[in-house]
Amino acid sequence: MPQDPMDFEWSFWIEWGRERVLWLLAGHLLVSQVSRLLVEKYKPWCLMVYGMTACWLLLGIKGFAVILLHATISFAVAQFQLSLLTWLCSLILLSTLRIPAVEEAKRKWYNTENEYYLLLFTVSVRCLFCTSFSLEYCWHGPAQKSSHSFLWMLAYVFYYPMFHNGPLMNFDEFSKQMRRQEAFSLKTNLSILIVGIIRIFFWWCLAELMIHLMYIHALYSSAPPLEAASYWALGGLALAQVLFFYVKYLVLYGVPALLLQMDGLKPPALPCCVSLMHSFTKMWRSFDVGLHRFLVR
Repeated sequence: MPQDPMDFEWSFWIEWGRERVLWLLAGHLLVSQVSRLLVEKYKPWCLMVYGMTACWLLLGIKGFAVILLHATISFAVAQFQLSLLTWLCSLILLSTLRIPAVEEAKRKWYNTENEYYLLLFTVSVRCLFCTSFSLEYCWHGPAQKSSHSFLWMLAYVFYYPMFHNGPLMNFDEFSKQMRRQEAFSLKTNLSILIVGIIRIFFWWCLAELMIHLMYIHALYSSAPPLEAASYWALGGLALAQVLFFYVKYLVLYGVPALLLQMDGLKPPALPCCVSLMHSFTKMWRSFDVGLHRFLVR
């Protein structure tokens, strides 16, 4: 049975996941577990090198250079220790993505539109990470600046499980947890991995069933069915759409959250089921917990 082709985000990430991203995430998992077992002290730098290599392989040398340039500019601006200047820098860097001449130049780097969109997604999310690091740098005193070096910024920005689509974790949370050295248990990690894979596979199957059977997004893109539907039917369609959005992000955030656990980190909580919310004013706070922590900090 053909699937609903109108949800661009799901189709985009599933295609990239099957082609390359899942393999690169598996490589991260291997490097992480070997480094935890043999060189726990150097784990952040092993993962940083792997993330930079994965970025280079997936986005090419020019895409890698853009992200490295953004990180360098953000770090340089952070030296002034002015939060307002940091936000202004982040907004300017993001605005460059919409300059027509820059867009056209970047499109020429790749053979397909999807490769260009992957760069856009990645640079946008990396900008949030650069902003988080820069703000933490501005807020901390001189005694804590040694823990906010450019090397640690690169380890944070190029940490691969959260590289393309999040979720977001504040730099302080990331660095404190990454510095913490815990006893490594292969048996415990293996059980976490197996249970996590089973859960993500269940969520993925549920999302695929919804997109193959319900055609929610196709209905929303066509005016005649919506005009003929009753108010109850429209309400049901709206609920179905937000439920699919919830299940979709259980998969998209569930995969990196599992890898964070395997790395010995505590990931942001997964999205809360939208059916449990009586008011959408609380939706953003409990759906993307990492982003909420970042904005209210």
